[in-house]
Amino acid sequence: MRALILALPLVLVAATAARADFDSCVAGLRSAAAAKGVSGATFDRAMEGVTPDMKVIEAMNNQPEFKTPIWDYLGTLVDEEKVAEGRSMMRQHASTLAAAEQRFGVDRHTIAAVWGVESDFGKARGKMPLVQALSTGACLAPRRNAFFKGELIATLQIIQRGDVRPERLFGSWAGAFGHTQFIPSTYLRLAVDGDGDGRRDLVDSIPDALHSTANFMDKAGWVTGASWGYEVRVPSGYSGPTGRNPKQPVSSWAARGIVKFDGSALSGSGNAGLLMPAGRNGPAFLVFKNYDAAYSYNGADSYALAISLLSDRLRGRPGVQGEWPTDDLPLSREQRRELQRLLTQRGYNVGEPDGAVGALTRAAIKEVEGKIGMPQTGRPGEKVLRALKGGRV
Repeated sequence: MRALILALPLVLVAATAARADFDSCVAGLRSAAAAKGVSGATFDRAMEGVTPDMKVIEAMNNQPEFKTPIWDYLGTLVDEEKVAEGRSMMRQHASTLAAAEQRFGVDRHTIAAVWGVESDFGKARGKMPLVQALSTGACLAPRRNAFFKGELIATLQIIQRGDVRPERLFGSWAGAFGHTQFIPSTYLRLAVDGDGDGRRDLVDSIPDALHSTANFMDKAGWVTGASWGYEVRVPSGYSGPTGRNPKQPVSSWAARGIVKFDGSALSGSGNAGLLMPAGRNGPAFLVFKNYDAAYSYNGADSYALAISLLSDRLRGRPGVQGEWPTDDLPLSREQRRELQRLLTQRGYNVGEPDGAVGALTRAAIKEVEGKIGMPQTGRPGEKVLRALKGGRV
């Protein structure tokens, strides 16, 4: 107890120092924003009462695109539930998607896939106030401060323009907001009016969001009518080049013995890269320029593959047919909800069984893994689910 009492002043001192650093930084940001045309009145109104949120720093160090096994990442983003919902949303917004496709040359299935992956068709748009999240990053993040500063100023410019109401500017820790999660600087460059009201509102206007996404993909080099790629078979013992880049002619890949997954000859115009996201023993894909357009949206192969595969599923094509190199297959969202319900029945506090695996669910999974003799990773896989369903825990 005495040690705890002694430690408390140190914690308070550290918190006070961090707040002082934040306040000093915000004062400096005011002049930087003014240099970009943001009035003092806009800045002061937007920053009034803003305090740092250290959850931004925590989230910055735990990005799922880079830390989650590819099969887990795709397991929840391209499952049957997402496909069914996507097809329903495409029917509901058919005229908007058709108009965006006609305007920018990007097919409606890809636009819908971005919407589904980015915000689950508008249901998961982020809950962090943008000004608070971005000012925290600009002033206290251990890296990328210039990025956060630029995005904060872009947010203030959006507020000043009046396209989106300030109280509606909620999003992710990195500032992505709206139905298709544009960061503020991307909004300023590429957001367009899709419903004809003269404003660019990606939060409360689905047409604006979908047209803006199509514009993004078009400007990223989308080739109208071309494929993003397809799954292939690679010869056993293959030791040639892999990766999105550098790309080579399709004939070069064919000469290495690579064929489509069904065994037919490769097809497609232009150069392609050979993507093997789980290594040499997992599924492989030949990817073309349109894959790069999807990649540019988030800068991660797992993300671009999710967009591409979901767009295929929305077209009625099959998903990944090759086997992932794991003996513990990923869970769909419904299976994750079932896992959470079973954990709750056994007395674990995992919150609402919504299929989103957060810290509470991972902690409970770790306990279960320990009880059944597995490494304690906190990963929601089939083995843990089977153990719970079979009464082993």
